[in-house]
Amino acid sequence: MKKWKILIILIGLCTIAYLYVYKDHRNIETEKPSFIVTADSIGLEFSNILLESEKKYLNKTIIVSGIISEINQNNLTLDETVFCQFNNSIDQYQKVASKIKVKGRVIGYDDLLEQIKLDQCTIE
Repeated sequence: MKKWKILIILIGLCTIAYLYVYKDHRNIETEKPSFIVTADSIGLEFSNILLESEKKYLNKTIIVSGIISEINQNNLTLDETVFCQFNNSIDQYQKVASKIKVKGRVIGYDDLLEQIKLDQCTIE
């Protein structure tokens, strides 16, 4: 009887561990944003107080507004400060120098290019 109790407890612990390790992926498109900012303001914040900005924004969903300074098939750059990586290709009607709002997850700051990196982006 003791063996059965130990076996049931062990199976329960394994199930909990499995569910903890293999969580569902986040759907950034449906998440509510933690912050709504402009590309210029978040760029200044990261360049002035990097460590505090990383703690504040890292792995958070944000909406960034700005002017497209560069555009490719699956990514674009806002105000030469925020690099946005999309899962799908970007609509062809988006043009350089047009104003846009992008929702995405902050994954870090590139010191060399001085750009904030976002992934799983969608156009708002």
